Amino acid sequence: MKQSEDLLPMALTMGDPAGIGPEIIFKAFAAHPDEMRGICVAGNLTVMRRQLAALLPHLPQAIQCQEVTVAAAALQVPHGCVPVINVTPDAEIEPGRVSAAAGRMAADAVSWGAGAALRAEVSALVNAPLHKKALSLAGVEFPGHTEMLQALAAEHLGLAAADLPVRMMLSCRGLRVVLVSIHVSLRQAIDAVTTANVLETLQIIHRSWPALHGRHPRIWVAGLNPHAGEEGLFGAEEIQLIAPAIARAKTAGMQVEGPFAPDTVFMQARRAAGPNAPDAVVAMYHDQGLIPVKLLGIEHGVNQTLGLPFVRTSPDHGTAFDIAGQARADARSLLAAVRAARSCKLSGLGDA
Repeated sequence: MKQSEDLLPMALTMGDPAGIGPEIIFKAFAAHPDEMRGICVAGNLTVMRRQLAALLPHLPQAIQCQEVTVAAAALQVPHGCVPVINVTPDAEIEPGRVSAAAGRMAADAVSWGAGAALRAEVSALVNAPLHKKALSLAGVEFPGHTEMLQALAAEHLGLAAADLPVRMMLSCRGLRVVLVSIHVSLRQAIDAVTTANVLETLQIIHRSWPALHGRHPRIWVAGLNPHAGEEGLFGAEEIQLIAPAIARAKTAGMQVEGPFAPDTVFMQARRAAGPNAPDAVVAMYHDQGLIPVKLLGIEHGVNQTLGLPFVRTSPDHGTAFDIAGQARADARSLLAAVRAARSCKLSGLGDA
């Protein structure tokens, strides 16, 4: 029998241990202990303790790692303790250096966290950043969290990954963007702009939104080409591929408008007010959507995966190897991801 979500911990994966993941986790626990209460950190205990020892002089209060063997134990640890469940073997890790060992640790933590969420042992999953090259060196076939979590969830449900479509949503203050494609080359991203893929993106948003916000969403859609093709002068994808997807979505009862010129749609979405303001903007490819979100405030950005059978969020930034081990990382995006996950789980998305 599934426990009440109020009695379940959340899971937080440590990310690539050579990056800033452990640092922002400790900074969040030290500065916001009440908000981080009941969160179980999945990773490597030795690495976490070593990094905490180096970081302690820079924290607002002393904290320590406490090993736990099950996620539920995170709910009982004393004040000032960070519950860590050891899910990956020890290895030598050098801050700021890409390595297969660090990539393997990060992947093991994600696998454990996904399994815990799928077994309903945790109410939500938050992922600290991982490094795509390190994953590749470790032999991991997935380029990032989104693809890995999709595959793990599909396997758990007895499905092919293609039968569990997911989408990446990036949020900052005043803007939410959902991507049609993610970690592929720009040439492949253009090929991915099909009527079926755009429509599937709209359907995933439409299905996910009631659990997130209690109502169906209003969606705007960006075009692919400059000025959304200018009626075919700069490309026909808007006319031939994107507009038909929007028309089919409207026929199915969705509130969708577009395609709009991609150089202005994000600005207009932020400025819009009242009943016609969009809840989300669909971007045709990774950088088209991430550039405006990160420009508006990466320190508050949240990455959320729509379409999974559990709540999953992460900070909207990378591993920051250039400042790893220097006590300079900002934990605000991680805190935003934790808050977003708590909000979603309270709405019942974890039961979707």
